[in-house]
Amino acid sequence: MALKKQELFQKRRLRVRNKLRAENNGRPRLSVHRSSKNLSVQVIDDLNGVTLASASTLEKDLGMVGKNNVEAAAKIGAAIAERAKKAGVEEVVFDRGGFIFHGKIKALAEAAREGGLKF
Repeated sequence: MALKKQELFQKRRLRVRNKLRAENNGRPRLSVHRSSKNLSVQVIDDLNGVTLASASTLEKDLGMVGKNNVEAAAKIGAAIAERAKKAGVEEVVFDRGGFIFHGKIKALAEAAREGGLKF
């Protein structure tokens, strides 16, 4: 019996999260969430349970409200790199959730790396 799309997503999400827990070494987590209309990303310190930096296409100052495309993802990646550096974060672990590392997620990751984040 074939698994449903949502079940495959949940399996990928748990697999990625468990792998990150094993190898994070106290580094903050760069967590990505993608909906059909927006894209958001957070740098989370799991030891203290706080968000250190965040960026989203819902922010009006980024000029990407309601956009969910590769250009918006690249802009969000650059913004999160800048905000994370301002918060004193240099290295993170990349938590793509259950999303496949392709397209928007890949563009976001590459822009964050170009902005100076290491993962």
